Amino acid sequence: MQLQIKYFGLIAEITNCDKETIEFSKTLVSELLEELFVKYPSLKQKDFKVAQNHEIVSNSSEITNPEIALLPPFSGG
Repeated sequence: MQLQIKYFGLIAEITNCDKETIEFSKTLVSELLEELFVKYPSLKQKDFKVAQNHEIVSNSSEITNPEIALLPPFSGG
């Protein structure tokens, strides 16, 4: 499956891009994160959330949408 991953804020600074498309053959968010941690080791030390279908998902969630977003912490107002 081709995934489009969007990066925001500090996460985009770490990856030096705001989006990329990768080939991903596994099924869980945690498996995707492991691949991204190999590609971007600094990402492992950062706090962020993963969104799918415009909703925050857990690391144990199954990837069901080809668009994933990595969101840094944000404050409400």
